[in-house]
Amino acid sequence: MGLTSRKLELVVALGAVVAYAGTVWLWPRLGGRGWRALAGRALVLLAGQVLALAAIGLAANDWGGFYSSFDDLLGTGQGGAGVFTAHANRSGPARAPVHPGDPVKVKGSKPVPLMLPGAGPHTAAGMVQRVSIRGSGTGLTEQAYVYLPPQYFQASAARRRFPVILVLTGYPGTAHNLISRMKYPTLAAQAIVRGAMQPTVLVMMRPSVAMPRDTECQDVPAGPQAETFFDVDLHQAMAAHYRVGVSGRSWAVIGDSTGGYCALKLAVRDPQAFSAAASLSGYYTAAQDSTTGNLFAGSQRLREENDLMWRLRNLPPPRVSVLVATSRQGEADYRATLAFIAAAKPPMDVASLILPSGGHNFHTWNRETPTALPWTAHHLHTPPDTPSPDTRFVR
Repeated sequence: MGLTSRKLELVVALGAVVAYAGTVWLWPRLGGRGWRALAGRALVLLAGQVLALAAIGLAANDWGGFYSSFDDLLGTGQGGAGVFTAHANRSGPARAPVHPGDPVKVKGSKPVPLMLPGAGPHTAAGMVQRVSIRGSGTGLTEQAYVYLPPQYFQASAARRRFPVILVLTGYPGTAHNLISRMKYPTLAAQAIVRGAMQPTVLVMMRPSVAMPRDTECQDVPAGPQAETFFDVDLHQAMAAHYRVGVSGRSWAVIGDSTGGYCALKLAVRDPQAFSAAASLSGYYTAAQDSTTGNLFAGSQRLREENDLMWRLRNLPPPRVSVLVATSRQGEADYRATLAFIAAAKPPMDVASLILPSGGHNFHTWNRETPTALPWTAHHLHTPPDTPSPDTRFVR
């Protein structure tokens, strides 16, 4: 049973109830003064409290999506160290070495329900695949979910390539929350059916790629090369396995909280990798705390280059389109968002979505995504068709 398993939650909760009942039943029998009675009372109290706290912790983790596995919780997962690669003379997404073998491993798939009036409860509107993605240049491997629209499987689209939106959670977050709590695949399917969004592939994942460390999508000196993973490796891996484009003109990124900062940062720093970005409750300067460690190795230059406000004030504006979403009441980033909008200059195009009120939570983001997702897809260019069908691509 995994950390997010409902079976584990039920077993631990049942154990807590049994421990409570056992304590009530055993307490009269443990009323003596000897060390055995004292140890028995301490043991039954400790067992009940530990099980009760574990049940509450599992339920809170399931609700908030903080850790997706015991490896996440204990920091024993693979890929935390990464492989250091030079990041000078960046010139576009197709520049890291490609190693043989499929960089995308499909672990399971399921249809996406359309969930529109008139559509049956089992009406499928594309497919979600659970995958692991290996970065050929960085050596990082991350779990993700890939949404394939229904048009992807049509015979008439056998040579068609599709644009891609990278969808990022907050930190720590779990990628599955993008499906279960925010329903990105269903929102995409509904928008495609209504004609509000072109058929688009979604790649849904966490922004860290080196859990439990919060990388802030940074190429950490002598550490995880998270930015290169998203800018380079992810493009190459997806294009090697699916019929999608690799150019930044056909890639965009959307995220909430830490994922929102990463979305803006990836597009602003490398428009050749992402031509559009949407930030829901994002911030504008990389976080620095015990979860991030030393992201910049003491370099003021690196710190400034990853400060989005510093970039807008001191560097030529990039040719990208961005959407920033916040709330007048309930969001700490409201004033910073207004300052970001005011600092942006052409050719950078900035749109905003400002709610009257809303906190830093799923409820607020669920109010924003029905607008933000089609907006993001609208700024994507359809990649050119493949010369001929390639059997490596998913059908």
